[in-house]
Amino acid sequence: MSIINQIRVFIGPARLRALFLLLAGTGILSLVLNGFVDQYEWVRAVQTLLAIGFLIGAALIIGSRLPREERLRWLAIIAPSIGLLALGLTVLPHLLLPLAGGAIGWIIAGLFLFRSKVRMEYQQAVKHLRRSEYEEAVTVMDGLIQREPNNSAHYRFRAELLRLWGKLDRARRDYQRMAEITSDSAVAYNGLAEVLLQMNRYEDAERAAERAYGLAPDDWVAAYNLGMIEDRLATQSKDVIEHLQWALELGVPDVRHRLLIHLYLIRAYTRLAEKEAASAQLEELKRNRDGLSEWQTLLQSEQASALRAALGADVEEAQRLVSGELGLEALAQG
Repeated sequence: MSIINQIRVFIGPARLRALFLLLAGTGILSLVLNGFVDQYEWVRAVQTLLAIGFLIGAALIIGSRLPREERLRWLAIIAPSIGLLALGLTVLPHLLLPLAGGAIGWIIAGLFLFRSKVRMEYQQAVKHLRRSEYEEAVTVMDGLIQREPNNSAHYRFRAELLRLWGKLDRARRDYQRMAEITSDSAVAYNGLAEVLLQMNRYEDAERAAERAYGLAPDDWVAAYNLGMIEDRLATQSKDVIEHLQWALELGVPDVRHRLLIHLYLIRAYTRLAEKEAASAQLEELKRNRDGLSEWQTLLQSEQASALRAALGADVEEAQRLVSGELGLEALAQG
């Protein structure tokens, strides 16, 4: 995957477009001002402000993709450095080199001062998890949540542990609590949708997935989850196609997820009796056949019981389609 595609997957197409527009706008303005650089003294200052504006704008665009805690951490690292550079480029140009050195030094120091720390309780929980000691891992997080009841990250981590343990209803409650604490968190609603899907509560899962998609329309995970749930409902084939095609356009990095997307699209087109489109998706499914081995490895894990229940039949059907054991005609009749 190219660097541009990697950036696109991370920040989404809307943010990538905004970044390109910002780059193009500041670049064009700077080039126009080059024609007046010998006529007016203020031109250099304006070009400098444009450069600073681009840096700030780019930081805001990319930073908006990060969780709130990460945004604050990077703000503490980058903001003072930008301030020093702005000072050297505008007010104190004779001190530009030492100020630039100070800016670089602050970034290096800030990476250490504000580095993301893994809590001791998380480390303990992971150690228990590696030994399949789910109850002990959850108990560690219970104590942390009791001490810090308003930290949504703790609920998310405990919910993931509970899902691996097979305690889906308790995981559902944790995602709901996470959504109450951070009502604008697509992550919370995505997690809630996935758990409700695993519980076969498809209508409730769809509502949670729609909320996640509304909060993060440029997140392939939200579009993927919504399309997958709509596939289960089997009455919204056009919506399945819309959301899963959008997920592919956003950029799905994992071949195993692309494999299932093409499976669900085959089903949707088959329900709509669009044979050519279904055949085209079957070819795409075969091109992503490497995802089968990834799913088979994941589903064999002792910790994948809930995942096997939710997706095992889909992976098996994809395998039969790839091998030719199952054809589109039989799929349509089934």
